[in-house]
Amino acid sequence: MAKSIALFRGINVSGKNKINMRSLTQILAEFGLKNIHTYVQSGNVIFDQERKSDPELGEKIGSRINAQYGFQPKILLLSAKELDAAIKNNPFSEAENDPSSFHLGFLEKVPVSPKLEKLKTIKKDSEEFALIGKVFYLKAPEGIGRSKLAANSEKLLGEVMTDRNWRTVLKIREMVNIEDT
Repeated sequence: MAKSIALFRGINVSGKNKINMRSLTQILAEFGLKNIHTYVQSGNVIFDQERKSDPELGEKIGSRINAQYGFQPKILLLSAKELDAAIKNNPFSEAENDPSSFHLGFLEKVPVSPKLEKLKTIKKDSEEFALIGKVFYLKAPEGIGRSKLAANSEKLLGEVMTDRNWRTVLKIREMVNIEDT
């Protein structure tokens, strides 16, 4: 069995696309996933799956949710190694002291032609960002909700993205490590 992480995009946000975590866990179990654990209601799931991963698993789960709930969330799947690499490659170690203003955007694919220069023109002086592989690191000390950079990053990177704050990323890693022991 291999430890995997599913990051659901846009569920249980502002009362929309509601699904409780118990139901989500049951749906994931239908796909043969084991040791399923969730973290907060925004769709962070850790599970075990057979070594041979299914590249279409996220799409299949999304379709199953759509059949039951009438919406199809985007689901980004990560291995435990990919999560560890994202944490290890953090270019803004000083931002770890303010975990609510430091976010990692997990992208579906490595962007082919990201508009990094445009991102630089819309960022505030206090903001910093870096794109490393399939992870977009964003430090926004004045808040993600007030950031034009945060609001436009997915569009300008050209790939589907879901982000998590640093505290959540570390909690997911902790859950993966607890499950591995």
